[in-house]
Amino acid sequence: MSELAFREGGFGPEAVDYLTAWETQRELHAAVAAGLSPDTVWLLEHPPVFTAGKRTAPGDRPADPGGAPVIDVDRGGMITFHGPGQLVGYPIVRLPDHVKVVDYVRRVEEALIAVCADLDLETARVPGRSGVWLRADKRPERKIAALGIRVSQGVTMHGFALNCDVDLAWYDRFVPCGIADAGVTSLSAELGRDVTVYDVLPSVRRHLIDLLAWTPYTPTPDYEPRPQPGREARVPVLGLPG
Repeated sequence: MSELAFREGGFGPEAVDYLTAWETQRELHAAVAAGLSPDTVWLLEHPPVFTAGKRTAPGDRPADPGGAPVIDVDRGGMITFHGPGQLVGYPIVRLPDHVKVVDYVRRVEEALIAVCADLDLETARVPGRSGVWLRADKRPERKIAALGIRVSQGVTMHGFALNCDVDLAWYDRFVPCGIADAGVTSLSAELGRDVTVYDVLPSVRRHLIDLLAWTPYTPTPDYEPRPQPGREARVPVLGLPG
């Protein structure tokens, strides 16, 4: 197993246009699949953009995207938002033969749960709904990190988005991930202080290195199952290992 490499760049005013990043992802994916590049995680920010996965319904799209483009993409899942204040991670890694796609998704979720725990914020999975969530209290359950991936030739692409100090008003423009009975939040909103993308980078790197070493781990206990209303519960994946 090769050491996990990190590519970091594209933060703040240097945020990377989504289509440019998508093309770079494809190039990195081809290099990893061909054995010409080590497993790589690209960490960056995007300017405001909505990306619609293969399961996005017409009614889930923003009626008024506020000037941000809406781009159809080749990942699983539904529609989501990327923008400043959100750490986007694209793990482009070869899945070992013993690691199934669902296990990979759970490992990425576990890494992000651990990042939140480093900030004394309790999160977990909600079976039937991908991503990382906070339990309902006086507010409904709310998602703090979203996932959507593609696997081709046994190598992953696309990945996760962790809300740090993103402007949550963007989420009022659409139905995030097609889930209308839950909310979206950020580390800053939950902790009552500014938590930037830069603040979480060391923790994200550390936990991804740990979880993507493919060794056994103890998963955080799940919250109560809540399949998405009116839809079959699925992992947001497009493609199978090849």
